[in-house]
Amino acid sequence: MPRPRIDMRKIREVLRLALGEELSRRQVSAASGVPLTTVNDYLRRAAAAGVKWPLPDDLDDGGLEVMLYPALAPPEAVRPVPDWARVHKEMRRKGVTLQLLWMEYREAYPGDGYGYSQFASLYRAWRGRIDVSMRQNHKAGEKLFVDFPGDTVPVWDVRTGEISMRAELFVAVLGASNWIYAEAFPSQELLYWVTAHVHCFEAMGGCPQIVVCDNLRSGVTRSNRYEPDVNATFTEMAAHYGVAVMPARAYKPKDKSKAESGVLICERWIMARLRNRRFFSLAEANEAIAGCLAEINARPFQMLDGCRQELFEQVDSPALRPLPATRYEFATWRKARVNIDYHIVAGRHYYSVPYQLARQQVDVRLSAATVEIFRNSARVASHPRSPVQHAHTTDPAHMPESHRQHAEWTPQRIAEWAGKTGPATAALVAQVIASRAHPQQGYRASLGIIRLAGRYGASRAEAACARALALKSYSYKSVESILQTGLDRQPLPGDTPHIPPHPAHGNVRGPGYYQ
Repeated sequence: MPRPRIDMRKIREVLRLALGEELSRRQVSAASGVPLTTVNDYLRRAAAAGVKWPLPDDLDDGGLEVMLYPALAPPEAVRPVPDWARVHKEMRRKGVTLQLLWMEYREAYPGDGYGYSQFASLYRAWRGRIDVSMRQNHKAGEKLFVDFPGDTVPVWDVRTGEISMRAELFVAVLGASNWIYAEAFPSQELLYWVTAHVHCFEAMGGCPQIVVCDNLRSGVTRSNRYEPDVNATFTEMAAHYGVAVMPARAYKPKDKSKAESGVLICERWIMARLRNRRFFSLAEANEAIAGCLAEINARPFQMLDGCRQELFEQVDSPALRPLPATRYEFATWRKARVNIDYHIVAGRHYYSVPYQLARQQVDVRLSAATVEIFRNSARVASHPRSPVQHAHTTDPAHMPESHRQHAEWTPQRIAEWAGKTGPATAALVAQVIASRAHPQQGYRASLGIIRLAGRYGASRAEAACARALALKSYSYKSVESILQTGLDRQPLPGDTPHIPPHPAHGNVRGPGYYQ
């Protein structure tokens, strides 16, 4: 039976007028010279095939004909059908394109294989029929989608029999293989958020190029559609592993659809499955979660060959970037202003910086072992972290070679300033400065003592300083406590209270009456 002749030029014109120009079907018929019944047939076939206007640039007449008239396509015996599952898997590999796969297909079938347009159209049609979670094209090792489900994992107290913790389940999904990682943590706080990523990278044995996260507070300090502010510690962790952070747009679930589907799977096959078990420690809960996770990653796909674990080992794992030589050390960042004594406060301890930075704002990085101070992204000081509160760690190199360069703040000037309140205040300030290893370490406390006169009045501040001198308690906190409790109004320790004599009165008999 001869193949009917189809005028593809007329079909394209009908589609342009109806779908692109949105003319009525009668107007399309009149403008194109195609009978109304034929126009209706073209548009019905286009709707069934999911054809939209404009048509793809790589869709030629042959590919469009196959989409609109599949019954007229050559039988499969004449044109070998590609292994679409293998094509779909190969598309995830780095650098692999659909045209390259078509060229390899034509090398295998040089005489009777599909042309590129038909090959691409048939692949798109096949891809539209598979599982939604597998439909997007994600390159191998490119994106890791992360999120927390809304539900929690209860952890019970073995002594009281009550829930002691509602652990949060961290879920991560690789874009290409759909491989899933999950682990329970005490909360979504920054420490656990960063630790979850570190554990995930180590479980994968490598690092992705991009982490796509939600706008939770631990990851994004300020959400914005175009330029969200990513938490400084999270950014530092990502830089340590060579990973870019890409927060999803607010109210755009498609930006992190992989995470949404991974969370749904974990809710159904981990949290729901373990709902009747009681865990008495986080380690016990994570051991059970790991068992469920291994089953999820080993479960065969419904529409594709293999499973998540196999696809991860074949596609994602070889494309991951290697882990750095050392694990990331968790640290927090904060801003601080350098005081006139060229020290900053961090963890209730005072650390020195170069004296030239006095009164300037700096960035402070606090880890478990060190305190690092940065100015304009350049590190200006580093100290071992000290657990001693209200003490000083001073690097002699940070002190000025000559206090002439810092003459506006000297012990003499501070003592003179304190003398305006009173001699006791001046004497106490002198003792505070003298009790420090370096005079500059006493400046902050001395200024605090002087400023108490503005809050409580000069007479009360002077009395409080006199009492602190008598007690030999040379500190700002001591003077402040005396003022807060009103002890400045009480007699000084060691003073004999003055007792006024009794006035003469007829009712007072006196000691002679009893002799």
